[in-house]
Amino acid sequence: MAKYKITQVRSKCGATKRQIANLQSLGIHKLHQTVEVEKNPVSEGMIKKVQHLIVVEEI
Repeated sequence: MAKYKITQVRSKCGATKRQIANLQSLGIHKLHQTVEVEKNPVSEGMIKKVQHLIVVEEI
């Protein structure tokens, strides 16, 4: 299964509660943290909501 490598590069300070919840659901809790998540419609939707805060690489 394909995966995404996601790194938070911008602060969540000033983000909405929904955006912060999406980051936590993806497994990101602090700045410059990197996680790997499976590529599926649910994770793609969460990534789209916080794409201005993260960098995404396809593995």
